[in-house]
Amino acid sequence: MEFSELIKTATVENVLLSCAGLPVVKGTLCITSHHLLLSSCTGGDSQPSTVELWLLIRNVDAVEKRPAGSSGTITLRCKDLKVLQLEIPGMEECLNIASSIEALSSVDSVMMMYPFFYRPQSLKLEEGWHLFPLEQYFQQIASQTSRWRLSNVNRDFTICPTYPPAVIVPAAVDDDALRKAARFRQGGRFPVLSYYHPKNGTVMLRSSQPLTGPNRKRCHEDELLLGMVLDEGEQGFIIDTRSAQAVKQARMTGGGTEPKSSYPQWKRLHRPLERGRPLQESFIKLVEACNDTLTNMDRWLSRLESCRWLSHVKAALSTAYLAAQCMDREEASVLVHGVEGTDTTLLVTALAQVILDSSCRTLTGFQGLLEREWIQAGHPFRLRCARSASSHARLKQEAPLFLLFLDCVWQLSHQFPFSLEFSERLLLTLFDNAYASAYGIFLCNNEKERQVGGTALSLGSNGTVTPEAKQSSHGQSWGHTRTHNLLQGLKCILTLP
Repeated sequence: MEFSELIKTATVENVLLSCAGLPVVKGTLCITSHHLLLSSCTGGDSQPSTVELWLLIRNVDAVEKRPAGSSGTITLRCKDLKVLQLEIPGMEECLNIASSIEALSSVDSVMMMYPFFYRPQSLKLEEGWHLFPLEQYFQQIASQTSRWRLSNVNRDFTICPTYPPAVIVPAAVDDDALRKAARFRQGGRFPVLSYYHPKNGTVMLRSSQPLTGPNRKRCHEDELLLGMVLDEGEQGFIIDTRSAQAVKQARMTGGGTEPKSSYPQWKRLHRPLERGRPLQESFIKLVEACNDTLTNMDRWLSRLESCRWLSHVKAALSTAYLAAQCMDREEASVLVHGVEGTDTTLLVTALAQVILDSSCRTLTGFQGLLEREWIQAGHPFRLRCARSASSHARLKQEAPLFLLFLDCVWQLSHQFPFSLEFSERLLLTLFDNAYASAYGIFLCNNEKERQVGGTALSLGSNGTVTPEAKQSSHGQSWGHTRTHNLLQGLKCILTLP
């Protein structure tokens, strides 16, 4: 496919661009393979043109056309929630521009996306991809305990297509046992180490659901793996991000959870978190409420409450707080899983580490956390972030899990303003790049797809993570907030009605 085949009209003169809060601009609109540009002339012929708009077409979520006599208006609703309006002279040009933008924004081939064409000067392709290797994280753990090892059992992705080649597992469990345990977990996602708590040696594991099914199947190797995590007499907690009713339904279709009889040292706790369509619909209603400028305050607050987005934020923070509390106060290890282990599971394990570990609240540590717990851990960014809140084409696998995580971190930054080394600018940059980016780090669903797809620039390769992001969101100096204080503060906040 050639991009030129999708562009019906490449250039239009005398186009008016309007955006809320900005003056209307008149200029020349140009469509390229990946960008929509509008340049205006600030003065006479001797004045250089100024680029007023440089929009990555992949950022367009919805295109709306409205005819007006011999001209037409195109409204672009973007994935980063911006709304742009283009008034185009000539109905044919308007329809052609709208059709071209729709076609280019819907290109589904990964290799045709902008990160594989973007080549800024003085940057190497490999920069950014290896800033936070799992081997480096494991060395930190190995310096404190010998109970864990780095296994390359998944080096060719045949054991689990959504895990990275290397994973951290109990040292006493060999690779053959891991292979058998993987067959007992959905998608092969057997329990692996997510976080080691240096204060007391407890750990947080993550996995997918066990395939117990209606006949309550067992797997000796899976039981052995989890048994090796705990010493004799110790108790661990399994935090299941599904309701008890959802687990019963999953068991009838081959899934399930760990029975007490087979895992006597593990206590199961259900903390249901929404994902998939309910969460996506909540996000859509939130955006609709925020765009409603005509409703009075009482009705607007009612709309905000009815969208339930803040309820999802509270539920996620409460579950992460529970995991952190189990490890820090109860001195008990934790296993977190839902169904596939790629959505709410990662939301909880990542948030719990932000709460527990001050290094994850630094700029560098937070980037390392994202690499381990979201990117390498197999969150399907390409599926979940295919569309944002405005698209008319609804896909079944969209869900703003990563946005929910960023919102939870933002809430923490405002409740504990001196606890994070970075500002909300970093969170906004991550949100923008997760949905549409010049960089390849959020491009695919897992490490296997990234290795097969080829080489693009990592987000860590560029200047997007700017020095300005390393400021407190309140302009004050960042300082280490003690985990005890953070847990105590969260307890008070989350118990409010």
